[in-house]
Amino acid sequence: MGKITVIGIGPGSYDNLTPEAREAIIAAEVVAGYKPYIKLIEDLVGDKEIIGNGMMQEVDRCRLAVESACKGKNTIVVSSGDSGVYGMAGLVLEIILKLPKEERPEVKIIAGLSAVYASAAILGAPLMHDFAIISLSNRLTPLDLIMKRVELAAQGDFVIAFYNPKSKSRSTHIEEAQKIMLKYKSPDTPVGIVNNATRADQTRVISTLKDFTKEDINMFSMVIIGNSQTFVQDGFMVTPRGYHL
Repeated sequence: MGKITVIGIGPGSYDNLTPEAREAIIAAEVVAGYKPYIKLIEDLVGDKEIIGNGMMQEVDRCRLAVESACKGKNTIVVSSGDSGVYGMAGLVLEIILKLPKEERPEVKIIAGLSAVYASAAILGAPLMHDFAIISLSNRLTPLDLIMKRVELAAQGDFVIAFYNPKSKSRSTHIEEAQKIMLKYKSPDTPVGIVNNATRADQTRVISTLKDFTKEDINMFSMVIIGNSQTFVQDGFMVTPRGYHL
């Protein structure tokens, strides 16, 4: 029986790839993942066997990876960011746990730097207090449930970080979320937007809750909305922890 390792490769830069993840990629015989993510590590992948297909084919890809491991091959599944944060770790485990115990390959999960943490560092320190992470993609979660979570997080004065904030097919979800948050948060609440965090075309902008939807927001954006104490000074977005200075 082989081994399957689920790896978070970080948000995009080799500088953010952990040594453990790098070693696992180099040691692998088979690499499974969404093609754009594999491209981010192509120098390490080399001529290894690839199981790669497009978006919305995650189940097929992970099943093929598990089958590869069951055949005795050292197989890895790569996710951007952290594999356990909207990545493939859960899906791989769900597939494996349906197998009889004697047929399961060895499994290992390797953590990666999530885009929300990379983006927070680029903006300053906006996650210094309690925060909620919410994906605005309704491909796997009903939109009414997503917006309920937005409302409850806003009502609780959490810092809120949005994954998958906007795409061609989901162009209005971020505006719906904005309307909900404006019921509980000041219009001047700081909002940080980072596009392509740690990659060559990275951009950052700090706006406000009333105006941030006018900025460039897409599927490669991380949007972080502050709480009632978050402030901006000299280009840094900061959420105080509560220390007395």
